[in-house]
Amino acid sequence: MTEPLNAAGPVPPADTSRRRDARIDVLRGIALLMIFIDHIPGNAPALFTLHNFGFSDAAEIFVLLAGYSAMAAYGGLFQRAGAGPTLARIAWRCLRIYLYQAGLLLATLLIVRAWMDYTHLVPRFGVRPLLDMGLLPGLLRGLMLNALPNYLDILPLYILLLALFPLVYLGLRRSVWGVLALSGTIWLAANVDHTINLPNAAAVDDGWYFNPFAWQFLFVIGAALSLAVRARGGLLPRHPILTAAAWIYLVCALLQAAPWGEWGLWDLRPLAMAAPDKSRVAPLRLLHILALTSLVFASPALLRLSGRRWLHPFDACGRHSLEIFAAGCMAALTGRILYRTLGPAWPLQVAVNLGGLALMLGLGLALDARERRRGRRLR
Repeated sequence: MTEPLNAAGPVPPADTSRRRDARIDVLRGIALLMIFIDHIPGNAPALFTLHNFGFSDAAEIFVLLAGYSAMAAYGGLFQRAGAGPTLARIAWRCLRIYLYQAGLLLATLLIVRAWMDYTHLVPRFGVRPLLDMGLLPGLLRGLMLNALPNYLDILPLYILLLALFPLVYLGLRRSVWGVLALSGTIWLAANVDHTINLPNAAAVDDGWYFNPFAWQFLFVIGAALSLAVRARGGLLPRHPILTAAAWIYLVCALLQAAPWGEWGLWDLRPLAMAAPDKSRVAPLRLLHILALTSLVFASPALLRLSGRRWLHPFDACGRHSLEIFAAGCMAALTGRILYRTLGPAWPLQVAVNLGGLALMLGLGLALDARERRRGRRLR
């Protein structure tokens, strides 16, 4: 039996359950596919991804699940193997993510530079600020994480949050609610004082688009969620009033955020308001992802559904999220270049989206099959 989670209770023992939670990989795989679709401006399928149905989008899912996965992967490892091996594993993971970031940055700069020389067009945003600095200076600033271009700015956030995970883990061992309160206070400060950020030479407002002082709250919530779910046998408890409140909020967010005009429907928005700020995870966005999370992790039906065989391609993408994210970045870059050069005609959109999704799903299945073969050889 697992030990109940309380406000100041310890992390549940490491041997309670070491099985992967299929919900995490399936949801992360779906989020990665949506990120690819959303990263192509003027992309018709982007009208039907998560951000059109509420205030949050796939980025919030990705970061919250990163915290959940970090606790699932490294929390138990701290107790099984000790601090030294676990810290080494985390450091290696951070280095690997950084190498992927460096490779994506270099490839993007070279491809865009060659496209500019060939077509005499210039990118409207993305890596343009880095190229304006000069190819080599821009690359060096990017490698120092001092200049983060659009579409290549979430992995640096992931590196930073994962590097801080040991501190999060130590705090959660002592007081879950205390760590959540501290993390929430930092998030609130970043929302109140917009100067609380890290510098970014590629941004107009001179800060990271994914403000780490705000986004860390989602990561910490994900880590705490992992403990709560594991301590309760895989499901959050259901409270009728909270469940009803979550559904009401999600419906209101849908009415407010949906692109009714672009869908060819009457505008049903009850209020004239700007979209909640994404850079600092504005309160309405935070409430939206928390409402979704509470419903997903309290649903026995979704827990059973996540293990279905037909969801295996999404599960495989989630298991190999770094490789799939990199493939999606390159596919989205290709789509942006083709749309800008040739125009986003529907045959091209079909080819770009089907090609990109097929690449990501196929790569996920191939990596998963390779991993299974290695596992069989080691037995």
